[in-house]
Amino acid sequence: MFEQAGIAVTDERGYAELHALIDAAFDTRDAEVFLDRVKRSKLRIRDYEGVLKRGLLGKQAVALYESLPVSDQGLTRERYLRLVEAVSPELRQRYLKVYAYY
Repeated sequence: MFEQAGIAVTDERGYAELHALIDAAFDTRDAEVFLDRVKRSKLRIRDYEGVLKRGLLGKQAVALYESLPVSDQGLTRERYLRLVEAVSPELRQRYLKVYAYY
C-alpha cells in the first residue's frame, strides 16, 4: 500500500492563512458561489494557478502563496485539488464545464 511521506510545513502562519481562504471557498455554503465565479472567469477548477491569479480565493491569497517556500506551495496545491474533488456530485454535475478536462 502506498503511503505518502509527511512533509513538514515551513511557514506555519502563511500556510494556515492561505488554507483558511481555500477552506472558506469550498465551504458547503459557499462552494456554489465559488464555482460560479470560476465559471464566469472561464477557468477550469483544477487550474489552481489561474484561480489564484484571478483573485478568486481572495486578494491576499496571491501574496501569501508566493511568500511560501516551494514545499509549502506544493502542499497547498494538493489540498486545493483534494477539496476540488470533494465537492458534492450534484454541484459537479451542475458545473460540468468547470470540471471538464477539455
